Amino acid sequence: MKSIREQASDAEQNAELGPGNDERFSGYGVMGLPFSSGHVLAMRRFPVNSVGPGYTSVWLRRPSGAWSIYADAPPEQSCARYFGSALESTVQCPVTVAWTGDSSVSVTIGRELELAWHVDLASTPITRSMTLVMSALPAPLLESTGFLKSMSVAAGPMLGAGRLGLAGDVPNGQGFRAKPRQMWFISGSSATVGGEDLGTMRPLTRQTRLGDFWIPQRGIFVIGASSFDRYDAGRHLPASTRRAA
Repeated sequence: MKSIREQASDAEQNAELGPGNDERFSGYGVMGLPFSSGHVLAMRRFPVNSVGPGYTSVWLRRPSGAWSIYADAPPEQSCARYFGSALESTVQCPVTVAWTGDSSVSVTIGRELELAWHVDLASTPITRSMTLVMSALPAPLLESTGFLKSMSVAAGPMLGAGRLGLAGDVPNGQGFRAKPRQMWFISGSSATVGGEDLGTMRPLTRQTRLGDFWIPQRGIFVIGASSFDRYDAGRHLPASTRRAA
């Protein structure tokens, strides 16, 4: 059986975009991870997408509730394209993802954030069952907003993650569909931001969200795809354009 690192490498090297006219992304990432400090971190690695070059991004929620996204692609070609209106800042800067073991990955950002984040991943009976089900679903079913919303309702309590949002609207107005195929829990993590230790993994007192995308109350790592409605300047808000010097 392939290690998590090998499966992520396969997703990196063999990523493909499914058919469709919407804006599509394929890759892997941490859906979200809350810490005892009140911070939340998330990571997206999309080696291919339909709006620009592949990119990596880190989402950061501070205890005040303010969100920022750091990405190595312009806001218009990364996550801020969909979430920018809900962010305090968007910063374009280098983001490094390095696999340090078969089930361990580290994410770093330099002077723009001074982030050092380490994650350990684990397979459990629940994640193996979810992976078995999700990997067998036909692609057209995962384009159904109704099906994804129903799956969100069922999966959240099963995973002990609070509310999940696999379909709905993002802050900038586009509809989204998150389509995980493989899943693991985060079994351990440590992180510092600007030299501040974020503490231990712990659910937030009040679960947070960006639009209809709810940040899980426990760390979940997935391989899969996402799609969004095509940008329409008449209906959707533009991405922020703040960049690091």
